[in-house]
Amino acid sequence: MRAFERMTAGQPYHASDPELTAMRRRAWELTQQFNGLPPQADGERRELLEKLLGSVGKDCWIQPPFHCDYGCNIHLGDSFYANYGLTVLDCGLVTIGNRVFVGPQVGIYAAGHPVDPELRGKGWEDAGPISIGDDVWIGGGTVLLAGVRIGSGTVVGAGSVVTRDLPSGVVAAGNPCRVLRTVGARDRESWLKRLEAVSPEEGSVGR
Repeated sequence: MRAFERMTAGQPYHASDPELTAMRRRAWELTQQFNGLPPQADGERRELLEKLLGSVGKDCWIQPPFHCDYGCNIHLGDSFYANYGLTVLDCGLVTIGNRVFVGPQVGIYAAGHPVDPELRGKGWEDAGPISIGDDVWIGGGTVLLAGVRIGSGTVVGAGSVVTRDLPSGVVAAGNPCRVLRTVGARDRESWLKRLEAVSPEEGSVGR
């Protein structure tokens, strides 16, 4: 079995494998190109993302700088938005749904190492998939660890460390991240009240 197959299957592997090394170098080169493009180069940015990532939905935007290990293990849904400094260690499969917002300096880390120092020193690694549902908002400075799933409609507070699955439709925060409350009618009502002061012309302008 190839090291890549072992890695994506969650089995122990060595990152120094020549094929994996070449794949990471390719991702490094493509992200360097992506991060160096001028602000007006929207078409070129899209082309590079399609070349780098496993799949890219419609109307996706990643604000440079962006970094990843392999790229091919990242799958983005429609209307994905990531602010400055997203880092994805996509040793495992990273699947992100539609209309997901990601704040600045977020880390999505599918990579893992042995806790035992001797085994870690011998270069063994493993990985676990990360899944993010539709309509999720991940606050700035948050870290998602290998193997976690975030349900649709959930909000993760800034600076959180997500070590276990989060259900759909909740507000969660902390280190380790825990559920604080559900997303309810009051969240919508409070915003609707604030929007009463917005003119129809202003409200018609997209983000």
